[in-house]
Amino acid sequence: MSEESLRPGDTTGNTYIDIGADTQEGYSISSRSREMARRAIGDKTPEDRIRQRCSIAVGDFAMADLMRFCNDPISAGLAALAAGAPIFTDIRMVETGIQKKGHSSRVTCVLDIPTGSDCSGTITRTSAGFLATRDQLDGSIIVIGNAPSALLVVCDMIRNGCRPALVIGTPVGFVNAAESKEVLRTITVPSISNEGTRGGTPIAVASLNEIITMFVSSQ
Repeated sequence: MSEESLRPGDTTGNTYIDIGADTQEGYSISSRSREMARRAIGDKTPEDRIRQRCSIAVGDFAMADLMRFCNDPISAGLAALAAGAPIFTDIRMVETGIQKKGHSSRVTCVLDIPTGSDCSGTITRTSAGFLATRDQLDGSIIVIGNAPSALLVVCDMIRNGCRPALVIGTPVGFVNAAESKEVLRTITVPSISNEGTRGGTPIAVASLNEIITMFVSSQ
């Protein structure tokens, strides 16, 4: 796990923004939820902010203790956003959930990328999608919330020289979900993941959206 310390541009404590809250009621709900999460989880580091947001996303403060941060992923994510790096997701629900305001990074679901016929019927569509984007992944942000097979494929590509800036891997389920996240944590790449079979779209989206919020607050 990365060393956790405050970095320039971070906001903690009583400073709070939610760029996704478009109404007064929405902001009120968001800020009240965040205050409860601060009290339950703590609010000393940027990693705490992600723990808070992920716990709010699933309505369970136990999620905070399951989050794992390897190789300084927050700094890597902020730098990638500053560079306008592309963001690739495993499913459209993750793509839809990622905040589009406050940054110039294009968000693409790999299911919408043509894969050709070579992999038809042999591997999952998400795995084929990431393989098809191989030449676009260096310096990118990869967000996988549901497809452990795709996360394993991404890990293999990283072992073979692919260099994404950040991988957020939080697939949910009983088949290869926990195992794929364990594999991710063994690779020298900035990553955010969680222990066990829990996870899914809410955790993946919350993790990146909090980094986007940090990015906006640092501008």
